[in-house]
Amino acid sequence: MRASLIQIAVHDGESVVSRRSRVAELVREQRGSDLVVLPELWPVGAFAYELFETEAEPLDGPTREVMAKAARDAGVWLHAGSIVERAGDGSLYNTALVLSPEGELAATYRKVHRFGFDQGEAVMMAAGDSLTTVELPEQTLGLATCYDLRFPELFRGLVDVGATTLVIAAGWPARRREHWTLLSRARAVEDQAYVLACCTAGTHAGVEQAGHSLVVDPWGEVLAEAGVGEEVLTVELDPAKVAETREQFPALKDRMLGLRHG
Repeated sequence: MRASLIQIAVHDGESVVSRRSRVAELVREQRGSDLVVLPELWPVGAFAYELFETEAEPLDGPTREVMAKAARDAGVWLHAGSIVERAGDGSLYNTALVLSPEGELAATYRKVHRFGFDQGEAVMMAAGDSLTTVELPEQTLGLATCYDLRFPELFRGLVDVGATTLVIAAGWPARRREHWTLLSRARAVEDQAYVLACCTAGTHAGVEQAGHSLVVDPWGEVLAEAGVGEEVLTVELDPAKVAETREQFPALKDRMLGLRHG
């Protein structure tokens, strides 16, 4: 399976409409890949809180429409990053969209762990409450978004429901870049799964982004890593490697859950 991660450089001076058009063209350029992954909240910027309310959109809004056409044009599965979703009751969610090569909405994932420590996203958005996987022809994707990366129980839950490739869309800040790469590798090692971790570059509302999107194999080896600017990583993944790794080193079978104190 050929996967392409598009590390989008987001800058405050670019309009949402212009960015959608530009990113759609980047997706179309990935024809020949099987899966394309975009970062978190790229239409508005993960730290551009003042835009969340005004740029919120329904699941069938303009971002999905533009990205669905791009997925069809390229003939790829597209993890379209995430949008500020406005639900029917008016609540806002940080919601990831996965589109099929036909442009159909295959899955959505509402971010469970909201970042902000009682400010920003943590108070402006509602939390998701469920795990999401997507069946591709040769892989099962498990979806997570940015701050989720710090909560290994979410990823173990995704593995328990069949995930073999963990996809993380993020707008991670540069000041904690070392955490981003460390935790991405840790999730791959402990869950014996591929990790596709796609982050933004550039600056969101004055917050420098980490960049350094990376692809990690089930042994924790970094197969590809971006720098700090806009970049596309394209990597060939071996669908059999996850099962082979879990058979060669069956650590997941030794899990001891449900233990009590006393």
